[in-house]
Amino acid sequence: MAKIKLNNVRISFPSVFRKATFSGEETKFEATFLLNKKDQSDQIENLEEQIDDLLKEKLKGIKLKADKICLKDGDDIDYAGYAGNISIKASSAKRPLVVDRDRSQLSEEDGRIYAGCYVNAMIELWAQNNQYGKRINANLLGVQFIKDGEPFADGVAASVDDFDIFDDDGEEDFM
Repeated sequence: MAKIKLNNVRISFPSVFRKATFSGEETKFEATFLLNKKDQSDQIENLEEQIDDLLKEKLKGIKLKADKICLKDGDDIDYAGYAGNISIKASSAKRPLVVDRDRSQLSEEDGRIYAGCYVNAMIELWAQNNQYGKRINANLLGVQFIKDGEPFADGVAASVDDFDIFDDDGEEDFM
């Protein structure tokens, strides 16, 4: 396993305070991290080297299809903010450590971790080789809020300005 710190990356689809839910079922804590292809090429290169090492050491050098590796080309993913980036999805059955810039614990109510903000993340790459198949996965160990960023579509909250004003009879009030 390879423990890696991702520095100043954007977070997408963060489920770091509660387990993600799909079809009514709780799954795992998870997040996807975006690394800019130009500005963070050194971090991307390190991830690729660590993945190559795991493939050689743990999976005896086999070639895996792209969908079996947690590192993806954002240009191939149709989500806002992914173009020009490399994405890596990490998950964990245990709640990850989530801290602020000063390393104080954050809670969901703080609203600091949202899709589009910048974080540091601790992940651990590992090779899966069992009855469920061969893959390269990433465990989510921790997230540190670094700075605000432009929220992605999945991180935008409603505003009172998004709603109309109605009178007591339920008729729209055009003030």
